[in-house]
Amino acid sequence: MINGVLLVDKPMGCTSHDVVRKVRRAFGTRKVGHTGTLDPMATGVLPIALGEATRLVQYIMEGQKLYRATLRLGQVTDTQDAEGQILEESEVEDALADRVAMELQGFMGEIEQLPPMYSALKKDGVPLYKLARAGKEVERSLRPITIYKISLIRVELPFVEFEVACSKGTYVRTLCHDLGERLGCGAHMTALRRLRTEPYHIDQCQSLAAVEAGEARLLGLEEAVSAFPRGELSQSAGVRLANGIPPTLDDLSESPQFAPGELVALFLEGKLAALARFEPDRLQETRGDFVLLNVFNQAWEA
Repeated sequence: MINGVLLVDKPMGCTSHDVVRKVRRAFGTRKVGHTGTLDPMATGVLPIALGEATRLVQYIMEGQKLYRATLRLGQVTDTQDAEGQILEESEVEDALADRVAMELQGFMGEIEQLPPMYSALKKDGVPLYKLARAGKEVERSLRPITIYKISLIRVELPFVEFEVACSKGTYVRTLCHDLGERLGCGAHMTALRRLRTEPYHIDQCQSLAAVEAGEARLLGLEEAVSAFPRGELSQSAGVRLANGIPPTLDDLSESPQFAPGELVALFLEGKLAALARFEPDRLQETRGDFVLLNVFNQAWEA
């Protein structure tokens, strides 16, 4: 089985599922999954997991994201981006340029965001974008997100370019829309590029053309989790782990310092054996200092 993570620089005009389909064809495997959808107009970092690496997807998706976005002031669209229909148009006064940086900083920290109707979120099992295409708008709940950093790159009215580091679940086009509301002239997103999905950066990514040509490099499981804290298991702990018994801190060949609740990659003779959460003070179970999240059979294969 092919196991690993493929870092793709998604091109404009295709969906994340299109990329998955092409990766399946290129590698001849069905067990493929992506780690967070990018809209067709968006480009940038799209980690694709193959084989046993598909069990890493939920943890990769938790990572912080970094985007570079461009928006146009003075126009509101139904999709909050340039692919939608213009609903409102307003004059963009030169004085707005001096307010952009200040208003961007108003998004910093833990905030609530109203998801757009044109999104993959579901209402009673139906994707919101399907309801939107049918001309329906339904009530949505505000969702908590975190903006870790937001920086103005340039202002060339009516266009604004900025970078934002944010939590998963953040809709950058909604940030653009909301900035337009704060400025009083409306706005929509015209370009989006994902520069980072922790722990992966755009500099590590390969083109989709290289993937289709069979020239793409796959990160092995060990390299794919290299950013996680690491613990090396003893042989005896490896035998117990194969039987579902979590290790203690003393079972590790060194004495690493882990924070309670931290996600740890456990290795056996250099191979990824498990992802586990360090919980030395558990009350429900006395054995081991780790809660096993995923065990990878490849550690015991010849």
